[in-house]
Amino acid sequence: MFERFTDDARRVVTRSCAHSERTGARTVTEEHLLLALLDQRGTRTAFAFAALGVADRRASVEDALRTARRRGGLSPADARALAGLGIDVDEVVANAEAAHGRGALDPGSPGRFRAARRRWTSHRPFSPAAKAALEKSLRIALGRGDRSIGGEHVLLALTTGPGVVAEVLADHGATYTALERVMFGRPVGDGDGDGTEGAGGPG
Repeated sequence: MFERFTDDARRVVTRSCAHSERTGARTVTEEHLLLALLDQRGTRTAFAFAALGVADRRASVEDALRTARRRGGLSPADARALAGLGIDVDEVVANAEAAHGRGALDPGSPGRFRAARRRWTSHRPFSPAAKAALEKSLRIALGRGDRSIGGEHVLLALTTGPGVVAEVLADHGATYTALERVMFGRPVGDGDGDGTEGAGGPG
């Protein structure tokens, strides 16, 4: 698959690893892929982020991602659903952090393993969700009839998965449909993408 990646997409992968290392995470996640895409300049994805106003709201995107991490990976929709059951997620987080320190519920927190991991290896594997997004980018590219995988395909793939990253993108106006329209002008097959539909686009 990686032999199909453009230089642009390869930089996204490399940069996502750097984001993972910077935060001390144990894996490279979908969030790191998104941050790497937001770092880009002069690319189709950078144009899309600018056109949809996401570039100007990067701080809001990063804040939403941080909040989700502190909530143990719960998306805003998850938090609202729990609130409907009488569970105050922020109160749960506050109690956990009071007892165990900030970021106690962060699923990517290296905790006490950070020093050992840095001492023994600098390699960080991709999380299952991040791997799935990269594999999905290939299917999206093939569905569009594109010969190579660019950052734009990776971005579209991120909008199709369940969970925090797709929801944060959608909350900031970057849905599959909106991104495809801006980056490609007209959806393949009137919006069919790779032929299947999901919550954020092709599933």
